[in-house]
Amino acid sequence: MNPPLRKLASLASIAALAVVAAPCAGANAASASTAPLPASDYTVRPACQAPSVGRASCMAEQLVPVTAAARAHNHPIGVVRPAGAAQPALSPTAGDFGYRPADVHSAYSLPATGGGEPILALIDAYHYLTAKEDLKNYEETFKLSGCKVSCFRQVNQKGGETPPFPKSAKELKEFEKGTLAQQRQAEAASGWAIEEALDIEAARASCPNCRLVLVEAKSSNYSDLEEAVRAAQTLGAQVISNSWGGPEEGVTSDATFNDPNVVITASSGDNGYLGWDAETEEEGGFTSYPASSPHVVAVGGTQLRLGAGGAWKSETVWNGSGASGGGCSEVFAAPEWQTLSAQWPNVGCEGKRSVVDVAAVGDPYTGIAVTATSPLCEYEEAKVVVHWCTYGGTSLASPVIAGVFALAGGANGVAYPAKTLYESRRHAPGTLHDVTVGSNGICNNGVSAEGIHECTAAEEASASCEGQLTCLAGKGYDGPSGVGTPNGITGFQPGAVEAGVEEEPVEKRKTPPNEKAAEKPSEKPAPSGASTTPSPPTVPPPAAPAQPPGAGATLSKAVAISRLMLTNAALKALNRHRPAIAKVGFSFELSRGTGLRATLARKVRVHGRTRWIAVGRAPTMNGVAGRNQRRLSGGTRLNRGVYRLTLASSGGSAQSLLIHIG
Repeated sequence: MNPPLRKLASLASIAALAVVAAPCAGANAASASTAPLPASDYTVRPACQAPSVGRASCMAEQLVPVTAAARAHNHPIGVVRPAGAAQPALSPTAGDFGYRPADVHSAYSLPATGGGEPILALIDAYHYLTAKEDLKNYEETFKLSGCKVSCFRQVNQKGGETPPFPKSAKELKEFEKGTLAQQRQAEAASGWAIEEALDIEAARASCPNCRLVLVEAKSSNYSDLEEAVRAAQTLGAQVISNSWGGPEEGVTSDATFNDPNVVITASSGDNGYLGWDAETEEEGGFTSYPASSPHVVAVGGTQLRLGAGGAWKSETVWNGSGASGGGCSEVFAAPEWQTLSAQWPNVGCEGKRSVVDVAAVGDPYTGIAVTATSPLCEYEEAKVVVHWCTYGGTSLASPVIAGVFALAGGANGVAYPAKTLYESRRHAPGTLHDVTVGSNGICNNGVSAEGIHECTAAEEASASCEGQLTCLAGKGYDGPSGVGTPNGITGFQPGAVEAGVEEEPVEKRKTPPNEKAAEKPSEKPAPSGASTTPSPPTVPPPAAPAQPPGAGATLSKAVAISRLMLTNAALKALNRHRPAIAKVGFSFELSRGTGLRATLARKVRVHGRTRWIAVGRAPTMNGVAGRNQRRLSGGTRLNRGVYRLTLASSGGSAQSLLIHIG
């Protein structure tokens, strides 16, 4: 008894879905890559049974060929490389079955390593019998370096070594032939095993150097899954991914997810806005929990298209065979950092939490290649059976985002890690891809050849959320895609944005920010999570720079410095190996013209204590009222580490931001 198949999608060709360069790995590869897939029927199959009150479903969706024609060629499903591009062989590289780790990294501009070897935990239900072997096969197939299978642990919901059901292949087979209740339990375990394969392989794809911990609950009950989350916290996980969810009904507390030292991600769902695309009414009509908790980073899904060399080309909200989940919580209030988004008045959730916060690839038609020793992940060609398949869903998006956070150093001391993403969207928008196209709303017009609902975004939004951003993509923050998708790891680090300045909601903007700054100096402390680094005495105060012409006695009054941030060019340059100090470009606003000094200091540990040591010269410069842009000078090379840029006026006011390099 398998999970139900979604609506069939006639697929004449999905060659337009992606353009990815791949190494040649087969004699007939080049010629095969020039032909589109034959006209065939495909469908999407959920891995797990439907959720119910107090019980979660996993959110993995498999792209499945359902006709003989779909299986009668060398490139069955997943990503088709363009004509003329080198095409990998079916086995062992499995590039035919979807995006590879290299594609994930090139699409989202991720570094090969980062953050040491952080612990990333995946929370699932039941026991995945061949997890270690399948992960090893995945790593060897894609020649992944970094933390290997020796850095993989598999524990139960209490953190112990005794696995939940099924403890062996024999026990699983016995249940498959047992009572109806036993058969259903065996079916559930088999579906969750595929989910677990997707989780650990997607996490490894995005963060090759992570130490992975697969925490297996004994069932899909919320109580068991939440105990597994607590076990992951006890085991020292810096990042925890939850590719599961269900109704908010009966949920009164999200205390399990309230851990200020840990990034916790959660999938938003695979059935569209408020579950409109669910197979039955019981599966829909709600915003998914725990994604609705303000303590987690709620993750939505996109359809990802790549350009030449695997670079990011575009993303739209996933809405086709399945759709990215979202909506307004009925239980949890919107956190302040979400309501501070300039787009919040147009979201439509009023005072309730909006799902999602951020997004990543989720559409099964642009899913990733997964290997799992299971009849559910099996392909036969020329009488050869390989255990590779294509999976998407927000179960893919959540571990990808968890991996990006791990590369970025985890929570970095921020109590609500999602807050970092909103600040990056406001103050450093170049660190995120803005998803402005699509909706996850209702469409009843059928599905196109590429698995996309044949409705305009306006039609979908009109039918679902009355055209509001809670189910419609737009510039900046929106409900279906949140703040956007990763463009490097800088947007996931609090040092990418200014400390101590918050953007005001649109409805409160009655006077320009500069005028408000002129009325009162910006002396409030940094908001919680923006920067936990104390202001040390080891960096000497700047000497008074020369006064600009005409400044006169006005310099004796306090000058407000605000909106200090790195330029987009600097954000890109500082991601490279040992960038020059001259690449540190920044912009800022002044309430009036003044002389300034810019100081760069590096965070170091001396005799067990934190110190800030000045780096390079501290140049003086003149600033004018309003927006300014400057950069540091000199040939000093910057090693990996945490730096602090401080801009101070001769009147004594100052503003700082943290910069993470490497």
